[in-house]
Amino acid sequence: MALKVFVGLATGSLSLLADALHSLTDSANNILGLVASRFSSPLPDRDHPYGHQKFEAVGALGIAAFLGIACFEILQGAIERLLSSSPPVQISTHELWLLLVVLGINIFVAFYERREGQRVSSPILIADAQHTMSDVWVTISVLAGLVGIWAFGWQWLDVGLAFPVAVLVFASGWSVLRQNLPWLVDEMAIAPEAIYETALQVPGVLNCHDIASRGVVGRQSFIEMHLIVDAADVETAHQITEEVEALLSEKYSPVRVLIHVEPRNYRSDHISYEA
Repeated sequence: MALKVFVGLATGSLSLLADALHSLTDSANNILGLVASRFSSPLPDRDHPYGHQKFEAVGALGIAAFLGIACFEILQGAIERLLSSSPPVQISTHELWLLLVVLGINIFVAFYERREGQRVSSPILIADAQHTMSDVWVTISVLAGLVGIWAFGWQWLDVGLAFPVAVLVFASGWSVLRQNLPWLVDEMAIAPEAIYETALQVPGVLNCHDIASRGVVGRQSFIEMHLIVDAADVETAHQITEEVEALLSEKYSPVRVLIHVEPRNYRSDHISYEA
């Protein structure tokens, strides 16, 4: 990031300074990711009985916010450059080589973060890898523009490439937001019909209704349901619910299941809540 700022100030390139701003948000996001991951243990405690996974979602939304700010700053700078005269961009071969080094480092970091994020199922690492990869594409486009300025004197490329940079930044932020918002708004994680069909595979289950789920399958999900069972005593009913929980855990682990047992003569036609 410091190299981009140095070269951007030395050459007067708006697109490169915008790229440096994007890299600055990436550095801030790395710190944010470390802080969020520190408080995102899946284990529940007295104050957080459902675990701490939403801390990671909040951290990922912070990344999206940083990207939104970067997008606004890039567009603002490009429009100001269009409306006012500015000195030409001057770039040397040494400065282009410096940018190639920065590009190689960013590519390595992006692939490493994505691999580690998938290995440990960490949304904050995956989100930051997406951000770093967007930084790679930004740097590639800016580098191509600077090569055009260096080789052919096409000064219009600098401002012209600032707008695609803004689009890439916005797309990356939107992707991060879309992936993590379901955590925070408790969006349905598993279709009620799928849970219903799974529960009815267990002998002794007559019906189930008022099914609800939240979280993210593969990271941590929660299921609540009312179960109508054919059981003469509490012990039998408990055994049936244990089998239902085990079957759901096989399909959607890690998952926590809460079951409300009802007698065999109870009737309800609502599998889940109305839309």
